[in-house]
Amino acid sequence: MYHDTDPNALAKRNAWVLAIAQALGGANPAIVISLGGIVGLTLASNPALATLPVSLLNLGLALGTIPAALVMRRFGRRNGYVFGASLGVIGGVVAALGIAWGDFVMFCVGTLTAGFYASYVQSYRFAAADSATPAFKARAISYVMAGGLVAGIIGPQVVIFTREIVPGAMFSGSFLAQAGLALMSIVVVSFLRAAPVPVTASTATGRPLGEIMRQPRFLIAVTAGIVSYGLMAFLMTAAPLAMVDCGLPIETAALGISWHILAMFAPSFFTGRLIDRFGKEMITGIGLGMIAVSAVIALNGLTVAHFWSALILLGVGWNFGFIGATAMVTDCYRPEERTRVQAANDFLVFGSVALASFSSGKLLSAGGWETVNWLAFPPIAIALILVIAQARFRRSAAA
Repeated sequence: MYHDTDPNALAKRNAWVLAIAQALGGANPAIVISLGGIVGLTLASNPALATLPVSLLNLGLALGTIPAALVMRRFGRRNGYVFGASLGVIGGVVAALGIAWGDFVMFCVGTLTAGFYASYVQSYRFAAADSATPAFKARAISYVMAGGLVAGIIGPQVVIFTREIVPGAMFSGSFLAQAGLALMSIVVVSFLRAAPVPVTASTATGRPLGEIMRQPRFLIAVTAGIVSYGLMAFLMTAAPLAMVDCGLPIETAALGISWHILAMFAPSFFTGRLIDRFGKEMITGIGLGMIAVSAVIALNGLTVAHFWSALILLGVGWNFGFIGATAMVTDCYRPEERTRVQAANDFLVFGSVALASFSSGKLLSAGGWETVNWLAFPPIAIALILVIAQARFRRSAAA
């Protein structure tokens, strides 16, 4: 038990630990996404399979959410995160060996394993909320997500400084460094302290998962999370390809994605406070609206300014929408139900992200950048209607 006069002392301590772990673990997908296609192109016998390593990262993330929850439910958050980071070490080493030995299948196994590690990292935001009071939950989640900003810086730098350290195996060193970051994360997560569980919750099993998932507020929160994250992945994946197709340099496309990643995580330093002041539904709705505006900007021109402005607004919209949706999910379960409900949420959200990333390139090729952006509006409209309805219900219930 963690004793302090501040009821959120443990939550604040854990949030800092998890923010550092997020900075280290968040670099894992950043490295795979930035290098997976390049390495795949050199190793795959068929160029059409070049992006398979990145797709497998997303697949591993989606498939790993429920097993990760089971591990943490059985052995606790800290032990689960140590195990998850161990998978990150294994994934990085296997991918590096795949490059060194010219084995595409081995490289893919490494990126799939990195996806399993990412499924643990993605649950850090929920772990930060476990020990927080209701008033501090949104801020705790926001603090952890801010670690993603550091991850967005660490990932590219690791690639730059380690890509040639293994002679004759370009980028093998980058994946060894990825394994090193995961190893450092093991040390960091060992400082995590368990949230106290009420005595009544320690022996209770909670409601059936199906009953919880049928709650309107859970369905609305999951829908907002799916739309926020799914559309971000859908549009972000297509954007650099669209820029190159329009004749813009690869460097311009890469820099646009860098600005996008910065916009995704930088608002995390104040998103939690905005949620405290204006409410979860309000900030989530604003985030969804920003994603819609980003699509409008993208539809109005093909200049660098149009692409970059759309990507920056898309990043901020994702931040507001996803953190707000995550905070909404924390209202849907009791302490003894949290791991199962969180896993169900993440499986649905990241399953949609995997589908979005798989389909984005094909839809861009078939219908063009304009079609990709027009497809964003229907899901945004549905999610906005649901979130607004939820906000009105909460206000009427409080009156």
